[in-house]
Amino acid sequence: MTTVLVDYDSGNLHSAEKAFQRMALEGGHDPVIVSNRPEDVARASRVVLPGDGAFPACRRGLQEIDGLEEAIIEAVEKRAIPFLGICVGMQMLTSWGREYEDVAGFDWVAGEVVKITPSDESLKVPHMGWNDLIIDQPHPLLEGIKSGDHAYFVHSYHMRVAKQADLLAHVDYGGDVTAIVGRDTVVGTQFHPEKSQSAGLRLIANFLNWAP
Repeated sequence: MTTVLVDYDSGNLHSAEKAFQRMALEGGHDPVIVSNRPEDVARASRVVLPGDGAFPACRRGLQEIDGLEEAIIEAVEKRAIPFLGICVGMQMLTSWGREYEDVAGFDWVAGEVVKITPSDESLKVPHMGWNDLIIDQPHPLLEGIKSGDHAYFVHSYHMRVAKQADLLAHVDYGGDVTAIVGRDTVVGTQFHPEKSQSAGLRLIANFLNWAP
């Protein structure tokens, strides 16, 4: 039951690795591997794709490592293993990113990534800090997590889903901002679960236990 945390030089993975290793140990799972090797992804039983920065840069960074994107696609589309995207890693699940330029995503969750536009002009972009989750529908990823639980966000763009069935949770930031999406064996969080204290650790544990 190997979990691979994909390293493609997009942000500091230290806190994510620490949180996933902790919950793997507590749950009796095999250690989490941090890797950019396609062969590790090909053997993984679940994959986590983080991402910090701009959508186009993250997509290209992933594509620049020979065979890595192909291994991720094979893991999701052919082996149907549990897959978690975090922050820009979650945004890449969708059809298109509209940050600076139009860039295609994996197209696993139909929609697009657009800039946050709060109706309240006093709310600053990026959306940075703690916000209360609003659960839209149940999912194994959300076991033990309820509306009002806090999550930590740092982002200027968010996913606008094409199908409401794919929206698992959102937050209010001068309007609805997508927080969690899910479809089939793929899930994603706009916030950083590794920085979201008890709710984030619970979500990580749920992902490691998830057997769709």
